[in-house]
Amino acid sequence: MDKLLIQNTRVVSLDPDVEASLGADECDILVVDGRIAEIGRNLGADDAERIDGSGTIAVPGFVDTHRHTWQAVLRGVLTNGTLGDYFREVLMRLGPAFREEDIYAGNLIGSYEALNAGVTTTVDWFNNAATPGHADAAVAALRETGIRSLFGYGTPIGARWVKDSSLKHPHDAERVRSEYFSSSDQLLTFALALRGTIGVDPVVTKHDFDLARSLDARITVHAGVRIPGIPPVPGGEVRVMYEAGLLGPDTTIVHGNEVDNGELDMLAECGATVSVAPYVELVMGQGVPPTNRLVEHGLRPSLSTDVASAVPGDMFTQMRTALAQARGATIPADPREPFAPRLTAEDVLRFATIDGAAACGLADRIGTLSVGKDADIVLIRSDAINTMPGADHPVSTVVTSADTSNVDTVLVRGTVVKRDGTLVGVDLERLRRLGGAAREHVMTAVGEKQ
Repeated sequence: MDKLLIQNTRVVSLDPDVEASLGADECDILVVDGRIAEIGRNLGADDAERIDGSGTIAVPGFVDTHRHTWQAVLRGVLTNGTLGDYFREVLMRLGPAFREEDIYAGNLIGSYEALNAGVTTTVDWFNNAATPGHADAAVAALRETGIRSLFGYGTPIGARWVKDSSLKHPHDAERVRSEYFSSSDQLLTFALALRGTIGVDPVVTKHDFDLARSLDARITVHAGVRIPGIPPVPGGEVRVMYEAGLLGPDTTIVHGNEVDNGELDMLAECGATVSVAPYVELVMGQGVPPTNRLVEHGLRPSLSTDVASAVPGDMFTQMRTALAQARGATIPADPREPFAPRLTAEDVLRFATIDGAAACGLADRIGTLSVGKDADIVLIRSDAINTMPGADHPVSTVVTSADTSNVDTVLVRGTVVKRDGTLVGVDLERLRRLGGAAREHVMTAVGEKQ
């Protein structure tokens, strides 16, 4: 058996039973064959590899439920842009210039970026499926990094796919599902990234949802976003999908800023989940993050980074933005009224872990540090200058003080992918060459470089 013993770490399990048994003391985590076998004090395993967790806080791996990973090579091109700018620049101008090798570079860099920041699971919302080769390149990069990911196979870029479209979801999804996702126990699982109801024939929308379910694929779909120049769907996108019988526990709504309260009740009734990307929603003007309203209607949001072209790729930013925005939204207009915020640091840590796992259909495998679950574990230093002396308030330290520089060790199903603050076996110079070549090609192709 393959054994690994993490010793002397402060465990934030997020599993109530484990938390009750551990108390506040440092303890050990024994990993056997990729799964958590035991959590406790002074564990013995003479034949196990050891990791010294002294000065660290152990948390479940973060889960990003909506990341357009291929855009990592476009990092920073739209930091000050709006959603309208994003559609024009990234999707309609830069995106079509991507070759297969550019997609590969983007997914490779973006996935390693996630792992480096303690994000062990992503939903790769792949919306640049120009050819089957583009999809193959995206999957190849995910597999190479060792990240856990739902590959959300979307459509090609182009107006004909989103404006009065009668085009059905690419049939190549069936090939990709069969070729790469034959086992339900692998790190990569399959999803369809669907277009929803805006600009798509209702018959096509139903076809696409039916296709996903015939392929046993989870469904992730944007809805409820303020799109410049496009009027909202009468009654609301969620209501249209609900009344058509399309929503279910396998469905994640992305953003949901403009979804009304009645629609939130529909989502809760169906067991659907919602992915909130608080940072990008605010800076691009997509709408107010619906975090407070989701919680009020019995929905547990998950968190997403969305696009590296405008947004940092770590979960610390998303947790802090979600916490500040949601609490700030409850400041009363009358200064004589007491400030009574509801959201806490532990809430947003759960959004980033167990609630994300649930949105991926993986809550039985990941999301908490529990015996029997896969060992997706992140050790965060609590003795660095920006986190010391934070071990006695571990949740607050992780959510409000830590950043990517404090991510010391990362495990995905028991495999160490980052150790002592450095990604394991990753040739950074190769990544620089691949990323630089991809960006050079794309910018040259659109006339920005001669």
